[in-house]
Amino acid sequence: MSLLLALAAQAAAAQAPVATSPDYSKDASWLCLPGRQDSCATPLPTTALTRNGYGSTGLVRPATTTKVDCFYVYPTVSRDSGFNSDLTVSEETGAAMAQLARFGTVCRTFAPIYRQMTSAAIGAAALGRDPKPWFELAYGDVSRAFAEFLAKRSQGRPYVLIGHSQGSWLLQALIAREIEGKPAAARMALAIIPGFNVLVPEGKLTGGTFKSTQLCTRAGQRGCVVSYVSYRTNNPPPPGALFGYAAAKGVTVACTNPAALGTRGWAGLDSYWTARSNLPVPGGPIQWSTEGAPPTPFLRTEGLVSGRCVNEGPRGYLELRTNVTPGAKWTSRIGGEVGLGGMFIPGWGMHLADMQAPQGDLIRLVEAVAR
Repeated sequence: MSLLLALAAQAAAAQAPVATSPDYSKDASWLCLPGRQDSCATPLPTTALTRNGYGSTGLVRPATTTKVDCFYVYPTVSRDSGFNSDLTVSEETGAAMAQLARFGTVCRTFAPIYRQMTSAAIGAAALGRDPKPWFELAYGDVSRAFAEFLAKRSQGRPYVLIGHSQGSWLLQALIAREIEGKPAAARMALAIIPGFNVLVPEGKLTGGTFKSTQLCTRAGQRGCVVSYVSYRTNNPPPPGALFGYAAAKGVTVACTNPAALGTRGWAGLDSYWTARSNLPVPGGPIQWSTEGAPPTPFLRTEGLVSGRCVNEGPRGYLELRTNVTPGAKWTSRIGGEVGLGGMFIPGWGMHLADMQAPQGDLIRLVEAVAR
């Protein structure tokens, strides 16, 4: 089945009724809350993987005291049969564990359950349907959750926004509509919103998507945005790509390298990988080490992957390369491309690696603003 037919089949199946709005004053409407045993409090068994093979294994647990709060909006994960998801948690749990839970070492974690646009909605939009009604429904939930978070749950503490893909798109709107130029801006320590284009005029740090919120240029800088979309080296965004290519003249897609803010050179990344994923990878399944299968569900690598920011006219992206070392016991390949209908989507780049490849670096950025 071609990609287009696969998307059409998803869209045709989207007939489910829309769930009622969540009540965010109730704990049950939140996927993650501090002090609760949930997706973000589950210890994550993680093994270090180096050039010499598997190393030590540890359990990642939330810190007991932190100075900032993290408000997270998860990416498109729902396969519900509708253009907006129901409020029954399923795939959302895995997303929060892989993308947010580790941030619990440096911040209190908050994640609302919301009626996100489903994979069927993404398919329908790709076929020309207007996603605005589905987007606004999802945004309304996120906006109400954020208002509850600010007024009653965060207790006046500084906060960090964290999202990916659809989550970053929604947080872009939240910054533009509810934060810029308003009291909430004073408490925003940082926004980490990779996986969806933030637009800026070429050579500028502000303007475009945001009026006054600028891109981060150094660790510890407060009130700024970390944003990028990932592409494999020697495979830049093609013209018209959904991610990494700006349609308007004189505008580019923002790129801030989490490992080296404000620079353009290569920098080694501190990565956390979901080692037992069954998602398709170009070239087939990854053999993470010559020593055999991963001993834990998560792996940490430092320096296996390097990244650098590239801006060339309308193109803007985080270029990722694997550092192949002869004789090393770790992998020479990583995944990240999005497979659908038996092929990989060229205009999405290494979308699935956006959070994994530099996650350790992102956590350190939160730690820096907390200091």
